[in-house]
Amino acid sequence: MPAPRKYPDELRERAVREVRSSGRPIAHVARDLGIHKEALRSWVRQAETDAGERDDRLTSSELEELKQLRKENAELRRANEILKAASVFFAQEIDRPRTRPSR
Repeated sequence: MPAPRKYPDELRERAVREVRSSGRPIAHVARDLGIHKEALRSWVRQAETDAGERDDRLTSSELEELKQLRKENAELRRANEILKAASVFFAQEIDRPRTRPSR
C-alpha cells in the first residue's frame, strides 16, 4: 500500500491552477499556500506534461501504466521461479530409482 499523500488532491489542483493562471513564481504561490516549492514545481511540470506542453516526462496515465506493468512483471517473475522450482522437484522425482517392495 502506498504511503498517504502529504497534500490533498484538491490543494494540488488549486496550487497548479494558481501558478498556471496567475503567472506568479512557483515559490511565491507555494509560500502562500504552505506547500514546499519543489513539490509544487513537480506538480506543475506533471500538469504541463499531461496537457501536452512538455515531452520530457511521462504523462500520468503512462506512469500508471508503467507502474501496473512493473507490478505484473514482478508477479510473473515470482510465478516463473515457482514453476522452475517445481520443475526441478518433479524432474528429481522422475529420475529417482524405484524400489520394489519386499515380498
